Amino acid sequence: MITADRLHSVQEYYFSKKLREVRSLIDEGRPIINMGIGSPDLPPSKETVSTLQHVLEDSKAHQYQSYQGLPELREAMANFYESRFDVRVNANTELLPLMGSKEGIMHISLAFLNVGDEVLIPNPGYPTYTSVTNLVGAKPIMYDLTAESGWLPDIKALERIDLSKVKLMWISYPNMPTGARISMAKMKELIAFAKANNILVVNDNPYSFVLNDDPTSILQVEGAKEVALELNSLSKTFNMAGWRVGMVLGSQEHITAVLKIKSNMDSGMFYGIQKGAITALQSGSDWFKNLDEVYERRRKLMFELVDKLGAAYDTNTAGMFVWAKLPKGSKSSETFIDEVLYDKNIFIAPGTIFGSNGEGYIRFSLCVEEDKIREAIARF
Repeated sequence: MITADRLHSVQEYYFSKKLREVRSLIDEGRPIINMGIGSPDLPPSKETVSTLQHVLEDSKAHQYQSYQGLPELREAMANFYESRFDVRVNANTELLPLMGSKEGIMHISLAFLNVGDEVLIPNPGYPTYTSVTNLVGAKPIMYDLTAESGWLPDIKALERIDLSKVKLMWISYPNMPTGARISMAKMKELIAFAKANNILVVNDNPYSFVLNDDPTSILQVEGAKEVALELNSLSKTFNMAGWRVGMVLGSQEHITAVLKIKSNMDSGMFYGIQKGAITALQSGSDWFKNLDEVYERRRKLMFELVDKLGAAYDTNTAGMFVWAKLPKGSKSSETFIDEVLYDKNIFIAPGTIFGSNGEGYIRFSLCVEEDKIREAIARF
């Protein structure tokens, strides 16, 4: 049986392939320390886990669920955005729970892109933006993010591009993979650019509450709902990556379009996970404070490791990664991380998996216990 032509437009996800290699080294008995993946190793709150455990006896727990999620989950998400971002959305019409924000990237692309439409994608950026764009038959148009620009879009450079076929633009702030923050002024500039060029801007925003004392949402800009959607997730904020709980927020028109796709692709999120998510979203300020204290200790240690490698980094970043520039004259990012993997038994992500502008950079995840980071330092 011949596979679909669209499969020629994508490759297996880098981490899917690389982690097989890492697992094979572990199976050989090598003491690999994995600093490549942003999968939280900390548990959800006890209250969240307890909620999941106790709803399993509920008669509703094992039935099909609404495509739009429980009303109380939507309310909890809307309340979370109001309390944490000062953004108000209608829980019934301007918000849609997702099985993780990653599926939202596909749903949004299917809802708004025709074959041949063009999509602005950050370089460096999350590789899924490009692969999904290719899968739906649209054309990726890479736009540069650089250290000199603070890893922010250069609007003047974007305006010099032929934008006549551009329908969608992906951004991600706090940025993945660099950790760069975005200002209100820049968000206003992006919304004005989107309105002037009839482009839907989507902010992928899962790192808002990790080592970030000023969480931002693109929906904080007045009038943003006309031309913007925002994805968010409980994965990083509440250590629930495996639970697969996310959300997309925007205008009723845009959310309805996404729902048309989603309702044809799943049969609702498991009831117990929805109930646990509600509990997580109601966490108090102590949860965020304690989470940041753990990540701050880890980041200080990670800076020590990066110093050992002679790499440079910005201390004023957000999120759960350290993005580091290799010393001048270093080998390519992928050659460098392979040498570290086989010589020191430490896996680090090469910047090139996020785009050509990632060459010369490497990325460390903070989802590693402090003792393991100290061990990694000792290996150098």
